[in-house]
Amino acid sequence: MTPRKQRLTVTVDPELVEAGNRAVASGAAASLSAWVSTALAERARRDVQLARLGEAIAEYETQFGEITADEFAAQRRADREDAVVVRGRRRPRRGPKAKPG
Repeated sequence: MTPRKQRLTVTVDPELVEAGNRAVASGAAASLSAWVSTALAERARRDVQLARLGEAIAEYETQFGEITADEFAAQRRADREDAVVVRGRRRPRRGPKAKPG
């Protein structure tokens, strides 16, 4: 960011103002302005990352064809199987519930 700041007037939801004030009170942010600036910077970085990801996907699909729903589903399954649980226990997969009878 530039050392010179600009004043900005915005309207935000009260819950967001409260969250920013809690961050200041807890020492997580130096001021409400700093908290908002950090949030805007993170959003700007995310928007750039998403744009780059979109470009990479478009380039891939230009070379190899459109990624299908089946390919997405297969990748989700592979990601789930390869996931490492860092908190708690891995729960066994549940099948359909048996009907009492």
